[in-house]
Amino acid sequence: MSDNPKLAVVISCFNYERFVERAIRSVLDQGRDDCEVVVVDDGSTDGSWDVISRLGVPAFRIENRGARLACLFGLDKTRAPFVLFLDADDELKPGSLGVIIDHLDPGVAKFQFPLTRIDADGNVISGAFPSLEAFRDRDLLRRQVLKNGVYKSPPTSGNVFRRDVCELLREADYDKFVDGVILFAAPFLGDILSISEELGCYRIHGNNDSGLGRMPDASSLDRDINRFLARMEHLRAIIGRLASGQELVDPRQTFYYRERKFCLDIASGQRPRLRALPGLLTKLAGQSFSAKNKVAMAAFFLLGSLTPNRKGMGLLAYRLKAGHRSALGFVKEMIG
Repeated sequence: MSDNPKLAVVISCFNYERFVERAIRSVLDQGRDDCEVVVVDDGSTDGSWDVISRLGVPAFRIENRGARLACLFGLDKTRAPFVLFLDADDELKPGSLGVIIDHLDPGVAKFQFPLTRIDADGNVISGAFPSLEAFRDRDLLRRQVLKNGVYKSPPTSGNVFRRDVCELLREADYDKFVDGVILFAAPFLGDILSISEELGCYRIHGNNDSGLGRMPDASSLDRDINRFLARMEHLRAIIGRLASGQELVDPRQTFYYRERKFCLDIASGQRPRLRALPGLLTKLAGQSFSAKNKVAMAAFFLLGSLTPNRKGMGLLAYRLKAGHRSALGFVKEMIG
């Protein structure tokens, strides 16, 4: 490895014995001497450490702390100016490291790329998660964050952060994950560079913490809402330091909060309140989704407000499922 690596890949693993070798090899097999790799076993209780330790990669075994602290531990074992936190159940595609490194310069706070969704056995479920356009910008994304609290961003493994952006994770003691405040603080620290090429794979296997691949769960939706509220409070403080005078939206007035609350009502066995529907639809109209997506979401919100909870649960499960969805599938959920 070079004495001056350009990129560090930190792989954190908790009980992913089945997948972690593929994650590690997806980096090592690219043979880049300008990329350093560190693996952190976050107190796994399965055979993950045995798999990791036989691969000859710099690796550390720590007590279980959660992904954020495991990734910070790994960050402190690296020195490259840019960092990719690769989940141990995900993979990078061949040649991806070269593409990533070629796009990095000191003005980039975050580089992002979509991921291909695959199943537990590596079969493709769908591409471009999420679908991203190619651009380099900071001002537009700042405005989106100030207005909505979010912008379109891939999961953890589809992001590369400048090292100083990663340092904000040390303040996020309310969060156990990495793909939180640093995503949305990044435009206030530099450019966001986005490409449309899928450089990695996001694995859906039923145990994803995101909930993809299984029935919607009220406790995880409630956790997402509380995490969003805490993140917004932290983000407000960061913006106050970096962009004094710019005002962040009240999180309870955002589309994200209202949409998550709507889904939580359904998952909790309640019918969402009809009086909340006009405000939700108004927020939806102001989002930068495609017209097709807006129509589909509006139909979901309307039907979820009017149908019995059993039907609402089916609609919610279909909306959150991984892979291909269609209007026909939506109708089948309604009449099934």
